[in-house]
Amino acid sequence: MSVSAPSTPSAPGPSGPAPVLAEVVRSGFVEGRHRGGLVVLDAEGSVELALGDVTSPVFPRSSNKPMQAAGVLRAGLELTGERLALAAASHSGELFHRDLVRRMLSEHGLTADRLQCPPDLPLDAVERETYLASGAVRDRVTMNCSGKHTAMLAACVLRGWPLDSYLDPAHPLQRLVHDVVEEAAGEPVAAVGTDGCGAPLMAIGLTGLARAFRAFALAAPGTAERRVADAMRAHPEYVAGTRRPDTWLMREIPGALSKMGAEAVQAVALPDGRALAFKIEDGAGRALGPVLARTLTLMGVDSPVLARIGRAPLTGGEREVGEIRATF
Repeated sequence: MSVSAPSTPSAPGPSGPAPVLAEVVRSGFVEGRHRGGLVVLDAEGSVELALGDVTSPVFPRSSNKPMQAAGVLRAGLELTGERLALAAASHSGELFHRDLVRRMLSEHGLTADRLQCPPDLPLDAVERETYLASGAVRDRVTMNCSGKHTAMLAACVLRGWPLDSYLDPAHPLQRLVHDVVEEAAGEPVAAVGTDGCGAPLMAIGLTGLARAFRAFALAAPGTAERRVADAMRAHPEYVAGTRRPDTWLMREIPGALSKMGAEAVQAVALPDGRALAFKIEDGAGRALGPVLARTLTLMGVDSPVLARIGRAPLTGGEREVGEIRATF
């Protein structure tokens, strides 16, 4: 297979078109491009690299989940280990995820009908086939955000807060989450929307998102932020799944904190305080791996897992004929 050299990314800048971060190469021909914004912070928290607009607000989607998990801890809910990791998860819907969600609901006197996330199939494609073959149907517990919703409900039970309105942005729990997001990001929330799971969604800039992950990775032991970061790093399979890049990255790079979000958002912090965040403008998740692997390589990370994360082949028939690759 013959492929051309990567294209030179277009000039970054918030006032013009977003730069090309990845391109789609089929049979040596560039057939598509994915634009976006990307920021890298150095160990002191200063911007080391910025491609495109990294200050205007975006919806981080599930990359906000560590902040949401810290919110339930601030509400007084005692979660540790796998349970806390699952509270910050976009889980794959594998059996061990579903089983733990059900146990957590029972532990707090709750049932699945209290969940207000929509019924869904497993996020993981392999698990989805097995699930459907068993005759199972869409379920709220199976939805990838069910761990977060269970933790939110449990916090409300503990505090005596209303359960039916736990997703209202004005709910006491959601106000706590709002505070966590602003404190960690070091900037005000620019807008509040509704995420795919129905939860409030706080908009911040990519630089703020990178700062937030850096703050969690460097937080003092015992704080809500550090407890979430430690649980995620210790139990990455509960944050994502057995076949997911976030899991691979946190397993193979000691101290890394990683969380993707829908619409092609990714944030990572390293234990020395360096951090990154990016968003692919068109929401194409297929570009996440190549862009993430390239960024970590530029940051000096050297691990075999980057080749695994960065590999995004294209097929023609039943053979490999191209790839999606980073352009910077």
